[in-house]
Amino acid sequence: MNLSWIDDFMALAATGNFSRAAEERHMTQPAFSRRIRALEEWLGADLFDRSSQPARVTEVGEWFRTVAQDLQSRVAGIPGQARAIAEASSTTLRFAATHALSFTFMPRWLHALEAHASMGQLQLMSDVQQKCETLLSQNQVHFMLAHGHPGVHGPLDEADFPSLVVGTDQLIPVSAPDNSGRPLHGLPSSGKATQMQWLGYSPESGLGRILKQLKGPALDRMHAHQVLTAHLASVLRTMALDQRGLAWLPKLLIEDDMATGRLVVAARDDWRIDLQIRLYRRRGDAGKAAEAFWKAASTASEPPDVAVL
Repeated sequence: MNLSWIDDFMALAATGNFSRAAEERHMTQPAFSRRIRALEEWLGADLFDRSSQPARVTEVGEWFRTVAQDLQSRVAGIPGQARAIAEASSTTLRFAATHALSFTFMPRWLHALEAHASMGQLQLMSDVQQKCETLLSQNQVHFMLAHGHPGVHGPLDEADFPSLVVGTDQLIPVSAPDNSGRPLHGLPSSGKATQMQWLGYSPESGLGRILKQLKGPALDRMHAHQVLTAHLASVLRTMALDQRGLAWLPKLLIEDDMATGRLVVAARDDWRIDLQIRLYRRRGDAGKAAEAFWKAASTASEPPDVAVL
């Protein structure tokens, strides 16, 4: 039997019209009719009563409709099952990570994990957090590394994807300094309205999601002027260095800039946001290599035991 005959049968069963079903299957009506007849000959029974218009599905046809639906479902799942079997024995680990963490936290973190587990080949896709979340939710990667905050839930948290806190960071409001070393664009010490210029994140950014939920209302009350929007912290860093405004940037990204005085803190400490660095994993069995890595990451993230005297 040709598997494509099943799709032919389902198209005709839906309408009872040979011409319309043939058009849907992108073939001439005579060719389509021959395929339906070939299926019936293979089964040894008529599937359609051709004496009426539209053609009616016979009793055998109704039985075969259920069989055909089951076969279509099984065939559609074959590629995914094949990939799952291949991944079970694969040693390649696929990661998605936000840009900022890809070249700040992740290299050092992976190096430290090598003390707990051997690693095979790694594939890294670096993108904005929204895209990274999509890659994990579609099972295109095993793991995703991103900033998070316990008070701000993203789509992976809402969908109960397993996660670990593997590090910490801090979102700091910074600006380029003036000649006296003070911030060119600083938040006032009081909550009054200001003409301060600030640089914001686009909706694709996970850092922007956190900043908007935790500090957005306060910024709105101050009527601060947002002069630029970007989805990458590295872009906002460049703009801040170019004296274009105040930006909330992750400490891991700007440690050197702050140490050399190229960027300075531009607001009180209560404007800072403590961040978690989270490792998310796909749900279900991810294969031997991925499960071994998850176990190593879990062990490394656990706080050391404290002796009780």
